[in-house]
Amino acid sequence: ELKEIVFIIQSQSNSFHSKRAEDLKRDILKQAADLGKELPTVLLIHEMDRHEGAWTILPLMRDFSVTYGRNSSWIFFCEEDTRIQVVKLLETLGRFDESKEWFLGKALYDEESTIIHHYAFAENPTVFKFPDFAAGWALSIPLVNKLAKNLKSEPLKSDFTIDLKHEIALYIWQKGEGPHLTPVPEFCTDDVNSYKVDHCATTFSNFLPLCGEPVKKEDVFVAVKTCRKFHGDRIPVVKQTWEREAALIEYYSDYADISIPTIDLGIPNTDRGHCGKTFAILERFLNRSSPRTSWLVIVDDDTLISIFRLRKLLSCYDPNEPVFLGERYGYGLGTGGYSYITGGGGMVFSRRAVQKLLASKCRCYSMDAPDDMVLGMCFSGLGIPITHSPLFHQARPMDYPKGYLSHQIPVSFHKHWNIDPVKVYFTWLAPNSEESLNGKKVEYNREDL
Repeated sequence: ELKEIVFIIQSQSNSFHSKRAEDLKRDILKQAADLGKELPTVLLIHEMDRHEGAWTILPLMRDFSVTYGRNSSWIFFCEEDTRIQVVKLLETLGRFDESKEWFLGKALYDEESTIIHHYAFAENPTVFKFPDFAAGWALSIPLVNKLAKNLKSEPLKSDFTIDLKHEIALYIWQKGEGPHLTPVPEFCTDDVNSYKVDHCATTFSNFLPLCGEPVKKEDVFVAVKTCRKFHGDRIPVVKQTWEREAALIEYYSDYADISIPTIDLGIPNTDRGHCGKTFAILERFLNRSSPRTSWLVIVDDDTLISIFRLRKLLSCYDPNEPVFLGERYGYGLGTGGYSYITGGGGMVFSRRAVQKLLASKCRCYSMDAPDDMVLGMCFSGLGIPITHSPLFHQARPMDYPKGYLSHQIPVSFHKHWNIDPVKVYFTWLAPNSEESLNGKKVEYNREDL
């Protein structure tokens, strides 16, 4: 029965994202009403704000077990851009015996061991499957009850949440004693308009959001963090690739080099975190840039980014809100903790967010503290949630499953290790004429990079 499915939408409190999640909730309930069925429960993650780490899902298992453990059969998780054919989903779930422990999804796997998964399964990473959240994924209630029991007796150990879909699959797997992910072909990430989707219970709106005109070039200020030892190898890559997309760009270093040019902020380079440098950049943006410049982007000198695509993405956000946008990681979320935007993929701030941050007394506890984590702590303390976009990437294209990247138009990648960064930029991120003309998804010739 449809009423036995609990839908959980991985929503966010930012106004753009919460509206998309509400639209999806309405669509699910309308489909249910049109079928003449009793309505299912549809919940938005961001409204479960008792938990700072609600987005990591596992801290909610005990609540799910207590509230839905007796009268439900399935908990179905999806993203705000997942599209659901409710009739097909019912048929698909109906193939599985709900009295057993099931973990269902569209399977992804690593082709090589990767840093973002702590080099798990180094001998053969392809053996471990984890779900593509964009296609939706499901847990049977017996499995939810078991996970809740496990979490009660043994709380989550990991300090960091880096790639949630992999970490949840690892937790459920329980070193081989729990269920593996069962691949379900009806959970799809093909575009809703594709000819391939006739058999699909789910599809995915796989495009770069655009909400009106892209923001103007002059509305985006780009700050590149560098230091003297990288002036010769990393800065030339920026200049050969994405610098031309930025109208306002400055390079901040520990040494003023007029040939680039770099600006010496008077902050010595540190080998670990760059908190002192980042806060100096934030102060400079607020005090020295035009008040009409709504957005600040801070990137590392080995970040590859498409400012062209970022301007489209930013058209969906209100610069009058305190927006802190990028790829979300978590620290200590099993026991309180906070979420943060990981720096390598690029950190995007609305001017309002910078104003609120600097008006507070929250600052670096040391000059070489990790800037991204301190910022996460500060915004958490201010009650300003960070905004996650999966289009920013802390690692290189080959560090992600091909199936995961295939339904994205990425905004950034990070690191130059063992790659040709110029080639990566032109393969994955460079605007081309077709994309510029109509904003549609373009099939790239993405070599194995």
